[in-house]
Amino acid sequence: MVNRILEPLKSQSFFIFGARGTGKSTFLQKQFKMKNPFFINLLDPQIEDLYVRNPSRLKQELLALKAKPDWVIIDEIQKVPRLLDMVHLLIEESQYKFILTGSSARKLKNGSSNLLAGRALMNYMFPLSIVELGSSYNLIDYLHWGGLPQLQSLKTTLEKTRYLQAYTLTYLNEEIKAEQIVRKLDPFRNFLNVVGQVSGKIINHKKIANEIGVDTKTIQSYFQILEDTLVGFYLPAFHESVRKSQKQNPKFYLFDTGVKKALEGSLEQIPVPRTSVFGELFEAFLVTEVHKLNQYYHKDFSLAYFATKEGFEIDLVLTKNKKKYLIEIKSSDDVHEKEVERLSLIAKEFKGVEKIFYLSQNKKHLKISDVECMHWFSFLDQFDKL
Repeated sequence: MVNRILEPLKSQSFFIFGARGTGKSTFLQKQFKMKNPFFINLLDPQIEDLYVRNPSRLKQELLALKAKPDWVIIDEIQKVPRLLDMVHLLIEESQYKFILTGSSARKLKNGSSNLLAGRALMNYMFPLSIVELGSSYNLIDYLHWGGLPQLQSLKTTLEKTRYLQAYTLTYLNEEIKAEQIVRKLDPFRNFLNVVGQVSGKIINHKKIANEIGVDTKTIQSYFQILEDTLVGFYLPAFHESVRKSQKQNPKFYLFDTGVKKALEGSLEQIPVPRTSVFGELFEAFLVTEVHKLNQYYHKDFSLAYFATKEGFEIDLVLTKNKKKYLIEIKSSDDVHEKEVERLSLIAKEFKGVEKIFYLSQNKKHLKISDVECMHWFSFLDQFDKL
């Protein structure tokens, strides 16, 4: 079993949010070998109905126990948002400790819930990071199939293909249809196919709206659904002025390359090095890895990309406390000095640059001008030290 990077503080209650299939339940079973837990699974429709009808039932059940549980675990808390009021009360009055998991914070954010006003820490879980896989990783396999934990036990191409196809259908049926997030499922289904194709690229909401046959606001709401259900995230365009940054189109990344390939219908295509498709997948993979590690290590970087009018891009700009780390991603085995020099030149336009990184598959660590040229895995492995 793979050891996960996530380490929630056990001194107080906490949330773990993550998309379906990212391993939240398995993680808790391994990390919290509890002698006396109290577990509520809101995925069970009958149990969900009991608490929807009577949120006070939680307090009644806990008070009826002979011994106070070490932890109270509520799985898929977003299904009964009103339970959070009772959780809040039990934390305040009786010092119960809660672990609250969910695959979406949408209902909690949109309802009257205040996410316990800081009384429970926030944590996020993602598909397996390649850092978690360590020396057992296979880059091409990871780019092809992604990092959902269940895939690690599947051996054949057919099994993996069917799992990822079923995963996307489960997302539609359980997260979207069952939660009644969208009124019409067909346009959203078509949108998912398109988002698989545009993931990792600059997003033109109007163009996608025209292609799907809906208005621009609907497409923007669809992207928001993907963010709220934790299967994707925006990467904004960087500018020193936040206001100006918001005027430029963002990129959007699905949280997993395997899910991306399933949605765009390209699972039969194995990524081939030195092709444009491989390069795009490699860039998306590294951006999502940095996104994961930023959350796991609580680094609190703001992530963005930077593009010049001439078409040159810096793939990632990490910003915190006015300090910046610039990252260029290349899927090749070679370090191209002219590209490095151009990166160094453009970096001079930024204020507060701490370090500049040129990441590739070249295993030699080089310093060219003021640019650190290093293997991508070495960078990820040292990310917690930034």
